[in-house]
Amino acid sequence: MEHLKKNIKILVVDDEVDLEPLVKQRFRRQIRDGVYEFLFAHNGLEALAKLIEHPEIGIILSDINMPEMDGLTLLLKLKELKNPSLKTVIVSAYGDMENIRTAMNRGAFDFLTKPINFEDLEITINKTLDEIRLVRKSQEEHYQLLYIQHDLETAREIQQAILPATFPPFPHRKDFDIFATMQAAREVGGDFYDFFMIDNDRIGFVIGDVSGKGVPAAIFMAVSRTLIRATGLKGISAAECIDYANHLLCNESTSCMFVTVFYGILDTRTGEISYVNGGHNPPLLIRADGTLEVIPLTGGPILGFLDDEKFDSARIQLHPNDTLFLYTDGITEAFNEQDEAFGETRLEELLKENYQKPLKEIARETVVKIQDFCGEAPQSDDITLLAIRYFS
Repeated sequence: MEHLKKNIKILVVDDEVDLEPLVKQRFRRQIRDGVYEFLFAHNGLEALAKLIEHPEIGIILSDINMPEMDGLTLLLKLKELKNPSLKTVIVSAYGDMENIRTAMNRGAFDFLTKPINFEDLEITINKTLDEIRLVRKSQEEHYQLLYIQHDLETAREIQQAILPATFPPFPHRKDFDIFATMQAAREVGGDFYDFFMIDNDRIGFVIGDVSGKGVPAAIFMAVSRTLIRATGLKGISAAECIDYANHLLCNESTSCMFVTVFYGILDTRTGEISYVNGGHNPPLLIRADGTLEVIPLTGGPILGFLDDEKFDSARIQLHPNDTLFLYTDGITEAFNEQDEAFGETRLEELLKENYQKPLKEIARETVVKIQDFCGEAPQSDDITLLAIRYFS
């Protein structure tokens, strides 16, 4: 990449010994001002050697008839380099149109006829330089996009690594089951989920949706998830956890970003869940008989927006084989080609049909149904869900 930033050099390839001083004399002002920089070779072999020595060469001004390696053979060798920013201008006698045509078919950018008109040569050089700069700018932008793509892929791997991905996560526990998944709409997403054992009898679980898209949302997502986990592991109440996390997010947020969150703590001894809903979609409670209940909101605002906000908590009671289904709006607001949303009704019907299945199958069936519904329409938002089932 470094050579793309240097001045473009012009290599003149001709076996006429008087051409070099003539070119230097004719373009002495441009050479002095650094507009042009010429190098010289007497045949194709010397030209190839110069290319290795000076990779910043952009224009080759070559005669056709030369000893050892002529201009047409040189063109074939240059074609093998597959360097789109290297342009060759062929010089030949006016009557040698057959060779000129062959040269153009072999990749020559332009041609000049002998005797050389130096005004025409200058116009041709400038035109070729403009083309090379465009090509090299395009190459630089392409390389930058590749670097960005590589960075995004790395960020995606890091983001996926911080979300729990081993299921069942607690295979020795027979009193509950949990499963979660996230499918980012882009390389990286703003949704997150997490769960962790606070102690032997309580498990904390959370789902969140950060405002915005792309890398800023992914960074804010990672910060939010880490704050809630670290705070929740202290064993404090759900309301105290979200109060503290909100305070820190308000102080740390520099981009007016916010996050909606549902955080709950399941007491595995009793099946009771204490929870806080910070502006998030209300989860669905699927009873053991397949009936659905929408979990009441707690009136909490979004996180990261208003400091010193106090969040209220609420409680729900799970009975054996009840399932709590948490999701982000990427599920209900998934749109098909007719710009129709998947919606809450379809989600509730899907859950009623599949409520007896294992959590992993419910999650898979949900994602498949959404993909089938959307068809060829692009995924507009992250699709994230978390389900927890209580046994006893």
